Amino acid sequence: MRALVLGGTSFVGRHIVHAARAAGMTVTLFNRGRTNPGLFSDVERIHGDRERDLDALADRRWDAVIDVNGYVPRIVGLAADALADRCEHYTFISTIAVYGDVGATAPDEDVPVAELDTPTERVTADTYGALKAACEDVVRQRFGDRALVVRPGLVVGPHDPTERFVRWVRRAAEGGEMLAPGDPDGPVQFIDGRDLGDWVVRMVLASAAGTFNATGPHPAVTFGQLLQTCTDVAGAGTALEWVAEAFLLDHEVQPWTDLPLWLPADANGMSRTVVDRAIAAGLTFRSLQDTVRATLLWDQTRADRRPAGMPLDRERELLAAWEEHRRRR
Repeated sequence: MRALVLGGTSFVGRHIVHAARAAGMTVTLFNRGRTNPGLFSDVERIHGDRERDLDALADRRWDAVIDVNGYVPRIVGLAADALADRCEHYTFISTIAVYGDVGATAPDEDVPVAELDTPTERVTADTYGALKAACEDVVRQRFGDRALVVRPGLVVGPHDPTERFVRWVRRAAEGGEMLAPGDPDGPVQFIDGRDLGDWVVRMVLASAAGTFNATGPHPAVTFGQLLQTCTDVAGAGTALEWVAEAFLLDHEVQPWTDLPLWLPADANGMSRTVVDRAIAAGLTFRSLQDTVRATLLWDQTRADRRPAGMPLDRERELLAAWEEHRRRR
């Protein structure tokens, strides 16, 4: 199978390309050549901006197109129009952020998606989900039953540039007492980029169509299981100190930002996203230990580590205040 990947050298895209090549696909990359330009040096590349240089794709055909970097409906439409008669199947990588603020409700694929209050092409935290939802509509309109829309949750593992999952793995390796937020039995969801890439490629090879949430793991894990696995794999003797949600909110700790992956109980519906449809379609998950170990090894060898979440001195201040709070009760 010949596959054209729009993007393909950043986090999710590189895992999809790895999986596609492992499955025997002949891959062509179309991107600007700015992100990881030395990656996949033996793969055909067509350099161009998808908003301006789609003529570079003229007179070519592919069995499948995998669109990893579409964020603006108009621009996604340009590529869809240019490729509608040049491919048999089109995959669009979207996000569970299309559901917007679901509160504590667990969304499945039939939950209504977010819509923009006012037209914009500016991608921000407030517009990202609605723009991706509009991109999905563009792809479905052009490709119909030849369209596969994948809505990943938080993607984690090696090469993760967001540092969110990485933050917990790295912090566990630093030792000492580690602040663990909220309820250890609370839900948490994510998908290893390698599992996502493998499954997307299997779906493309099968010419699968439809819309699928893609997150996990399955069986589900709790925040407690995640953090305990991080400490066990790191082997630094890190001790978890679980701090109550109300205390953290009273001390102006920002969910997800200060403590990645953590959401208060009344806002954690996204951590319960329904993935039955994808599992029925063959989505599988490697062990949590595998994901944590691979992430730790990658993080320890990289040169571009960036801080994520609250600084260590702020964490220590909160732990001291929590200890004082418990003594006074």
